[in-house]
Amino acid sequence: MRVIQAESAGFCFGVDRAVRMAEELAASAARPRMLGHVIHNDHVMAKLREQGMLLIDDPAQAEAGDRVLLRAHGVGRAVYEALEARGAAVVDATCPKVARVHKIVSQADGEGRRCVMIGDPGHPEVLGVAGWCRDLLVFRGPEEVAHWLSSTPEAANLPLTVVAQTTLIRDVWESSLNFLKKLCTNLKIFDTICSATHIRQTEAAEIAAKVDVMVVVGDPKSANTKHLTDICRQHCSRVFQIESADELPRQALSRCSVVGLTAGASTPASIIKEVKKTMSEEKIPGEGMENFAEMFEQYTNTLNTGDKVTGVVTAITPTEVHVDLGCKQAGYIPVDQLTDDPTMKPEDVVKVGDEVELFVIRVNDIEGYATLSKKRLDVAKVWETIEEACNSKEVLEGVVTEENKGGIVASVKGVRVFIPASQSGLPRDAAMSQLLKQKVSLRITEVNRARRRVVGSIKAVQQEARQAAAAAVWAEIEVGKRYTGTVKSMTSYGVFVDIGGVDGMVHISDLSWSRIKHPSEVVSVGDTLEVYVISFDPEKKKISLGVKDRSTNPWQVFMDTYKVGDVASVRIVKLMQFGAFAEVVPGVDGLIHISQIADRRIEKPGDVLSEGQIVDAKITAVDEEKKKISLSIRALLAPAPAAADEEAE
Repeated sequence: MRVIQAESAGFCFGVDRAVRMAEELAASAARPRMLGHVIHNDHVMAKLREQGMLLIDDPAQAEAGDRVLLRAHGVGRAVYEALEARGAAVVDATCPKVARVHKIVSQADGEGRRCVMIGDPGHPEVLGVAGWCRDLLVFRGPEEVAHWLSSTPEAANLPLTVVAQTTLIRDVWESSLNFLKKLCTNLKIFDTICSATHIRQTEAAEIAAKVDVMVVVGDPKSANTKHLTDICRQHCSRVFQIESADELPRQALSRCSVVGLTAGASTPASIIKEVKKTMSEEKIPGEGMENFAEMFEQYTNTLNTGDKVTGVVTAITPTEVHVDLGCKQAGYIPVDQLTDDPTMKPEDVVKVGDEVELFVIRVNDIEGYATLSKKRLDVAKVWETIEEACNSKEVLEGVVTEENKGGIVASVKGVRVFIPASQSGLPRDAAMSQLLKQKVSLRITEVNRARRRVVGSIKAVQQEARQAAAAAVWAEIEVGKRYTGTVKSMTSYGVFVDIGGVDGMVHISDLSWSRIKHPSEVVSVGDTLEVYVISFDPEKKKISLGVKDRSTNPWQVFMDTYKVGDVASVRIVKLMQFGAFAEVVPGVDGLIHISQIADRRIEKPGDVLSEGQIVDAKITAVDEEKKKISLSIRALLAPAPAAADEEAE
């Protein structure tokens, strides 16, 4: 007889986190309370009560000042509000995977979408999710989905958002989706099955297919334990679900040669250890009367395809890496099973003497070797990292590797992440190709491990950075402060300049001392400008900026350069009925009255002059107080002949 134990047996991340939070609360709080069972395990609950935790069943039982722990399965929004109203402090032990489901259905409900969940309607997790939307449709599996679709004709056109109970059997999820995808035209699907649950269930199925008897350890109220039992029964005819070592089916074990052992996510390590210890200490009647400890040792020294093992690198060649696994089979890793990066050499990945975790691809007992893979385990770990980053909204870095019709693809830790064009952070009509081979920061927004699909957003990170920068600008802005900005857009009356997360407006009159008709005469979109703050309104989020250097007063430049009687080369900038305005120096204009344009009578200035024309004019008068200048072209013209004859007489 030999024993095969699942490596994934026992507490998952969410359960372990909840139990630790409960124990810390019991040790630190004066009035520790837990609303309902923290996890589905009576042994754990009994231990917590011994540590001082008081179990309450309703928020109304909480009092002001109480610290109330919420279960790993999660609760509805109303529970948080009720506890807050009573003055109790919430200690939220909701599993992050479940909290993600809450967020999904809450957002979908806000968008007017109908929320659908595949799971057990009476399970605490499902009841908690129902508290985050107005009307949650819950189906146990494909049969109920099919019945609903056939009896509800309008379902085909309903906007549906579909999620799964985190401990759901994947086959149930996939088969339920098949019905929905065939008939429904407006679906949003979120695969919310916990990756740890899927690994645990897959491993249980693989072990159950190899053994004579399968033992599942866990509380009968635990959904994931029940699902494990159901899965094992699909592959093994004799499956026993027990709570503790006292319930071990010794008589059934006495008639088998291979035993499988796994445990639900709510089963403490101490109970699993006790089951294993009981099996190893007792003699099970049967052939050979072998001790379980001896059988377990024999198993651990025997490799099977699909095992996860630890070995030590003993040699590295150009084609493979040799590994000592501590058993009768020699192990080797083909180069293509070392890493996803084809540019890496074997010696860049591992060194002789390194201890590495590996996946057994194939065992050849006849020739005495095992083919191993480091890449498979690394990829699995990366996927877990990606999923955690999606849940925690962690910012990751990647390199853009390709452009496609809908957006771009970035490589993040070796995983392909699709970034829709709308989330690229580029303007709508910009070329996506400019991001190729660029290092980008992004946030993971969707993960579907079953389909190996990951979606990310660069725009989300940029918006967050811009909001932070904007907050910093508004916190420190003051009149006169100078910024280096970028022209973002242009209108006929001015330009908008980004000064670091905030856009300010530069009016056309503050762009240049010279008279201009359009901002494009002096700036272009994308230009860098040195600007200063003229005024700002924090409530309306408006900033008025200037570009003209007010330390250089154009009027003073004129006064320092010219005096009455001087002749200046001027540019005609505007024609009026009564005369023409001409720029003497940038920012200072003078008036040439219609009577001073020519030595003859003219109907209008346009008969002689045109805008933009350069002419010489005499400065005939300067009003310093009003900053007005009179100019004359006529004064520089030779007197008409008739006038000259009259003077001679």
